[in-house]
Amino acid sequence: MNTNYKFAINRIHKEYLNQEKFKPYTKYVVLYRSIKQCILNHELPHNWLLPSTRILAQELDLSRTTTNKAYELLQLEKLILSKAGSGNRVNHDSSINSETLINKKKSIKKNLYPTISQKGISYLKNFSLLNRPHDINLAFRPGLPPIDVFPVNQWKKLLDAYWRHIKSSGLSYSSSTGIEELKKSIRNYLNVSRNIKCDYDQIIIVSGSLQSLYLITNALIDKGDSVVIENPLFPNVHSVFKSSEANLIPIDLDNEGIDITQMNTIKKQVKIVHVTPSNHYPLGIKMSLKRRQEVLNWATKNKALIIENDYENEIANSVESIPTIFSLDVEDRTIYMGTFNRLLHPSIRLGYMIVPKYLVNTVAAIQEHSHRFVTPSIQVVMNQFIEKNYLFQHINNSIDVAKTRHDLFISLFNEKSKNMYIQNKSFSSFHVLALFKDYVSVEEEKKFIEKLKKQNITVFSLSKCYVGKPKLKGLIIGYSSVKPNIIKEKVNSMVKLL
Repeated sequence: MNTNYKFAINRIHKEYLNQEKFKPYTKYVVLYRSIKQCILNHELPHNWLLPSTRILAQELDLSRTTTNKAYELLQLEKLILSKAGSGNRVNHDSSINSETLINKKKSIKKNLYPTISQKGISYLKNFSLLNRPHDINLAFRPGLPPIDVFPVNQWKKLLDAYWRHIKSSGLSYSSSTGIEELKKSIRNYLNVSRNIKCDYDQIIIVSGSLQSLYLITNALIDKGDSVVIENPLFPNVHSVFKSSEANLIPIDLDNEGIDITQMNTIKKQVKIVHVTPSNHYPLGIKMSLKRRQEVLNWATKNKALIIENDYENEIANSVESIPTIFSLDVEDRTIYMGTFNRLLHPSIRLGYMIVPKYLVNTVAAIQEHSHRFVTPSIQVVMNQFIEKNYLFQHINNSIDVAKTRHDLFISLFNEKSKNMYIQNKSFSSFHVLALFKDYVSVEEEKKFIEKLKKQNITVFSLSKCYVGKPKLKGLIIGYSSVKPNIIKEKVNSMVKLL
């Protein structure tokens, strides 16, 4: 960490004026005490570069010998570390005395503060539903594409070109809903790949699917409004709707998708139906064309909106493509959601949604009040990435690589595992389901996931995807970001634990 030495000198000088009141009055001792107190009080952060002895002596009107002696005492106590050519750095992690700081805060009475809002409490309460581990494990974390084949050099060249030609006006504020060029490119991309036709101003650029859902729930859901969800479903979707204090109506799936028979028994007025028709998460069921039309007819009859979360459609539709609900909709009641995070890499933080025309201004207003806009540089580069056909090339490459790893993982796992088996399903996703052959409790499933984590293997719980009592228990395993030699190693580790 670099430092503005005046920051450190100002704090040291302030403490020096205090310390020189106390014995012993020897200047190097006073300076030593001053710097030490600044470090212990976290006035000088851990790893902060201190001013040189020459500069410190000049600024405090002290001799060089005085500052050298003070630094030597601090080095003896290991409060600062000296490295040739790198100067002196503070060596006192702020976590060392964090308990003292926490205890001080605990003594403050809670009734001195305003109460947290009901919505804030709701989001806090449902935080545990999210699948958001912050570990660095690639094996076998779901939600990751083959990130090792992402064309980094292509992206870097586009990004370098952006910064070479950027004008100062491009560094100002940007449209909250996204730059026009990217929205037009996404419109063309969806027209070609999914037969979706829309006005580009219906497209909202977001950081990912979770932000899309957050914007939609804030635009449409009041406390107690009914939302139909698939059961099981992605826990993050569950968390957003539940945190918005919606009345959730979970509906089972059959082999054609969400069970329309169960939907027909709903008596309450429903505002939103959330579905993943291309590739249901986590079961991988593809909704039939007939069922898509039935869901649309149901939404028309019940004056509801449909959220078509087109999860991993690029992989699922590489074999058999079925028209989107959005393309079948003639009433502008479908919200279409897509993301590049699960196709390119999660750190890109870039997604999009198409909203009905009557909702565009409302969603844009909410975005203006919150996230504001996605970084323009990323949007411009993504636009170029699509226009130069790099996106289509990368999708095809990712599918080929993932298919190879999919087949390898399944053959190794089924060959070696005696207590679990992979769901019998053709390649259509960047994850697979491993199901237990014998009964296990939810607690046993959870303990096994924790054991895997200790072996640097990350998987998600299948039972966590259910609203209510889970019908299946197992593991959601992401194989696609793991190289073949690591797949072999990690499968062996998993099987040993089983």
